[in-house]
Amino acid sequence: MSKMHTLKAAILAGALATAATATSAQTQPPAETEPAPTQPQAEQFEGTMTLELMGKIVSRLDEKAEQPRPGYWQFKVEKRPVVIITDLKAGRMRIMVPVARIDQLSGDDLLRIAQANFDSALDSRYAVAQKILWSVYIHPLRELHKRQFIKAVGQTVNLALTYGSTYTSGALTFGGGDSNSILRKKLIDDLLKKGQDI
Repeated sequence: MSKMHTLKAAILAGALATAATATSAQTQPPAETEPAPTQPQAEQFEGTMTLELMGKIVSRLDEKAEQPRPGYWQFKVEKRPVVIITDLKAGRMRIMVPVARIDQLSGDDLLRIAQANFDSALDSRYAVAQKILWSVYIHPLRELHKRQFIKAVGQTVNLALTYGSTYTSGALTFGGGDSNSILRKKLIDDLLKKGQDI
């Protein structure tokens, strides 16, 4: 049973107990009160990511990084523009790198993109929005670890850089797909060296 279902069940049980106590109090002598239901524990997150830590890592990856507003960064990796958008209310974050205009894509390009999304893009993905092909990485915010975040930036940039050639994020390739490409691990390793000692 999920935490949400457990919480709903506890609230319902508490409401029923309160109603039953109020009804019986009118016709019977007071009985011993039952202990109040225990409060659900605060939600636990596997990661350690905060907006402050994310900002420090981004500044380490690019000293000229800009933050136009809280939770939003613009910077460059390998001369590619990178945008990070976070949403604290939803607890989500996304890394985005523009790749090409969709009017430049052929049917073969779209097929190759779909194949890469299956086996060589891995945690990052190609996606289309606002008439632009993007390389994107989307993840829950607070569950994210520092090393995982740095790798995510590297994978997303790699996926943009390798568009038109190997279509790979530089991580592992799933063997059940159509891509059997050369992996680009160097960029991810370089970014890890820059950001890991924070």
